[in-house]
Amino acid sequence: MSDERTQVYAQAFFAIASAENALSSAEDELFRFARAVDANDELRKAITDQTLPAGRRMAIVEELMGQAAHPVSTQLAAFVVGTGRGRDLGAVVDAFVRLAAEERNHEVAEVRSAIALDADQVARLEVALSTKTGKRIEVKVIVDPTVMGGLVARIGDTVIDGSVRHRLDQLRERI
Repeated sequence: MSDERTQVYAQAFFAIASAENALSSAEDELFRFARAVDANDELRKAITDQTLPAGRRMAIVEELMGQAAHPVSTQLAAFVVGTGRGRDLGAVVDAFVRLAAEERNHEVAEVRSAIALDADQVARLEVALSTKTGKRIEVKVIVDPTVMGGLVARIGDTVIDGSVRHRLDQLRERI
């Protein structure tokens, strides 16, 4: 999908979620769903399979997001998948999250951690990253067992790698 089309979808997501007073929940739920799709080859194949009827692809999204997600989140994700743009869901959601963060004068930090972080840990991480970058940071956590330990944060093009793997690599280089 072109960058222009991605932005159009993201702006539509933003307008709909804002109008329905569901911006915060839609942003979080769509971010998590897009990351789940990225991490699961079978799911990604299912929602991008053009041989499946659009209704079936949409039903997969609705079944997965189900009662746990706000109806607006589910409908937006199902819409993208139903129009045959499931392959572009991650890019659309990333652009949507950036728009929502810009609305709040924040930047988004995508943080990968081996374990889930609680609200207090996320809040402390936001403060630390804001201090380090001089910007107001909003943290989106992705649980990624390959990190092994520590955290890897990406803010735009900047990567802050505090993972155990990175520290071991640095130690190896010194020795």
